Amino acid sequence: MQQNARFIRKLPIPMDIKKEFPITEQITEAREKRVAEMRAILDGRDKRLMLVVGPCSADREDSVMDYICRLVPLQEQVKDKILIVPRIYMNKPRTDGAGYKGMLHQPDPDKKPDMLEGIIAIRRLHTRAVRETGFACADEMLYPENYRYLSDIIGYVAVGARSVENQQHRLTASGLSVPVGMKNPTGGDLSVMMNSIYAAMGDHTFLYRGWEVETAGNPYAHAILRGYVNEKGNSRPNYHYEDLIELHELYASRGIKNPACIVDCNHANSGKQYLEQIRIAKEVLHSKRHSGDIDALVKGLMIESYIEDGKQKITDGVYGKSITDACLGWEKTERLVLELADLLEGESRVLHEQFDLTKPDYETDVLIIGGGGAGCSAAIEADNAGAKVMVVTKLRMGDANTMMAEGGIQAADKPNDSPAQHFLDAYGGGHFA
Repeated sequence: MQQNARFIRKLPIPMDIKKEFPITEQITEAREKRVAEMRAILDGRDKRLMLVVGPCSADREDSVMDYICRLVPLQEQVKDKILIVPRIYMNKPRTDGAGYKGMLHQPDPDKKPDMLEGIIAIRRLHTRAVRETGFACADEMLYPENYRYLSDIIGYVAVGARSVENQQHRLTASGLSVPVGMKNPTGGDLSVMMNSIYAAMGDHTFLYRGWEVETAGNPYAHAILRGYVNEKGNSRPNYHYEDLIELHELYASRGIKNPACIVDCNHANSGKQYLEQIRIAKEVLHSKRHSGDIDALVKGLMIESYIEDGKQKITDGVYGKSITDACLGWEKTERLVLELADLLEGESRVLHEQFDLTKPDYETDVLIIGGGGAGCSAAIEADNAGAKVMVVTKLRMGDANTMMAEGGIQAADKPNDSPAQHFLDAYGGGHFA
């Protein structure tokens, strides 16, 4: 049969590559520990936020390892509230087929593609990351048949917007032991993503790498919202409060086990304006605080980040700067992660055994209802004056309409002020929610 393809050489099968480049028991244990933590977050046993963060695509081993090593002390600082999962994306899907396709294709972006060297390079980099940092990293499964080259090292798998409807991706995901995130397609149809999650959770028999295989289903398949592109080619977000509520309802209607979502803060959600990732991440956390359903659903965020801000051409040669989509630089990333940890609600410091809730009678000098800006200010003033103060609030201190008004504190700023006018101002500041 005539084909428009030239078969260059037969490549080693995954088993041979694993034998030539084996991993140690220490690496296996470190990976399994991190994967177990991810599973616990996705099924709700661990209340921390999972943060999948790193370069749009891995391009150089030295700069990618430099970046991942910087995450180690940052993870230690936020370990009680955030689980960091570094991105090492070795394959780059291209909308029109042109451009850099990732380290698997070109381990050196300045040279021609070399798939054998690429296979070795991606295994070496993922192995170094686990061995030197203890992180189990994320990668995109662009080619399902290639997953076996890294199946003993990768900790998290994403199925991209262009692949999520593909049968082979869905069936392969059903046989993976690590969490798999299914992105919504580029057109935004959430039913496609939900069908993919449902399929990945099921058991199947199919053909894979020349074998007839049976899979037991992956209970940790979940949604990734990345925005979409409308019929006019314009980016549209799907990370807002209403979008997350819609996804919660879709999960409920399907009865899917372990409903979970990660919000991709870049791509169409940001319109590829990489600095918008900072605002988007904080808005998602705000939505989690104001809805129990969203809080239970949204398990993490995905952020594209590297050492230097922005992006460059391959020929520019700036160390640690993306050659694909623009990324947040390290300084902004570090600041954002610390701010997210501060915004996240930690474990309650109130010991329930100290309170007899069958007799909720307590003495206090001042009882303040609501822990927004006004309530917190009143509590501080009363405490400073020596009073015994109790604050009753359903949200975090400082939230409520103060946060919904984006920091605005309601106060008289016009003539004819009145309690009724103040009520309308405060209510409107919270978008009448």
